[in-house]
Amino acid sequence: MSKSNFSRRGVLKTGAIAGAGLALPTYLSAASHSGFTNAPTGSTVTFGFNVPQTGPYAEEGLDELRAQELAVEHLNGIGDGGMLNTFSSKVLDGTGILGKKVNFVTGDTQTKSDVARASAQSMIQKDNCIMINGGSSSGVAVAVQGLCQEAGVIFMAGLTHSNDTTGKDKKANGFRHFFNAYMSGAALGPVLQKEYGTDRRAYHLTADYTWGWTQQESIQASTEALGWETAQNVLTPVGAGDFSSYIAPVLNSGADTLILNHYGGDMVNSLTQAVQFGLRDRQVNGKDFTIIVPLYSELMAAGAGSNIRGVFGSMNWNWQLQDEGTQAFVRSFGQKYGFPPSNAAHTCYVQTLLYADAVTRAGSFNPCAVVEALEDFEFDGMGNGPTTYRGADHQCFKDVLVMKGAENPTSQYDTLEIVEITPRAQVEYDPEHPMFAGGNLGTCNPGA
Repeated sequence: MSKSNFSRRGVLKTGAIAGAGLALPTYLSAASHSGFTNAPTGSTVTFGFNVPQTGPYAEEGLDELRAQELAVEHLNGIGDGGMLNTFSSKVLDGTGILGKKVNFVTGDTQTKSDVARASAQSMIQKDNCIMINGGSSSGVAVAVQGLCQEAGVIFMAGLTHSNDTTGKDKKANGFRHFFNAYMSGAALGPVLQKEYGTDRRAYHLTADYTWGWTQQESIQASTEALGWETAQNVLTPVGAGDFSSYIAPVLNSGADTLILNHYGGDMVNSLTQAVQFGLRDRQVNGKDFTIIVPLYSELMAAGAGSNIRGVFGSMNWNWQLQDEGTQAFVRSFGQKYGFPPSNAAHTCYVQTLLYADAVTRAGSFNPCAVVEALEDFEFDGMGNGPTTYRGADHQCFKDVLVMKGAENPTSQYDTLEIVEITPRAQVEYDPEHPMFAGGNLGTCNPGA
């Protein structure tokens, strides 16, 4: 499937997917046989896919839903199996999970924490969901993760990049495959130094919630370690739309660098407006003015068009990687939807498979058995190289990508190019690092 053949299709129609399966060998303690929330009693098990289908991060959310549906198909033996064929763990065989076919329900978080929490609660109480997956906002992820801890179900986070998700707000029932803000800073620092030197003056515009705060803190720490000066950090509301009033002051700030700690539609709007203000055509302090977007996605880049050319950022994963797992996923996703998956889609797909694999290896849907199976689990074949789900904080550690807006894209899908695959050793940190301190993982809650 070549990138030149991709063409956008309609909005995903979701629903339950049928399949059949047999139980596989088990391990773990007798605790896996005790009562727990929404213990499956019939021939099916239900997942809750809770994503933004409206609001500023809706495009990311709809792509997550596409990947989640694909993961369910592969678990139930529909399609070519995707990453089941490349995953280093071999217990999933396309016959469902422990003899049960996988169904799913969906919800719209609207990128609002209270709405997302209410949606997840309905999934748990009314739909008997055994696991919640998804989200494209760290504020949502923190809220839903807390709810799942209280309810006694597993939360497999989707797109959440705030340090707090596996830092001060970490929970034993929650797991994150996606990388975080600290990792973005650690990966970007050396590349920015090579490209722009050690003498820059940076102005930050920052989304005013947990992700923006920790992203700004992380990139400021990374750039100041290079010798850069931070001119100012200005907080902006999520979904502002018009960022003109925030960009205008940059012109007279003496800054020669604008760092946009924005995501989704907000990044598209703020970057586009910054370019319209002529920032990229200016020279300040004897240097060409530059813009940096610390957290990228393919969907954002497509939305921003030519405005992202030459702009550096970081990503969790990208469809242009050439490893076997990436190629298997991109092929499956492309055959189903007609275009390549975003990194939000990738992380939700992987999280769904990782949950199913943990249940199968544990021989139980009991969340405490799943936690035990996931903690310090080492795996490969999922698109990011050798990966570890660290038991201390439930954060995945893997390679991170540094990206740049392509100068000569051939379609709306290759507007970003991979500059560097940053090895995981460069982005690893101690669980007690100050940016992640203050939280308590606690103990698994099996619920009922």
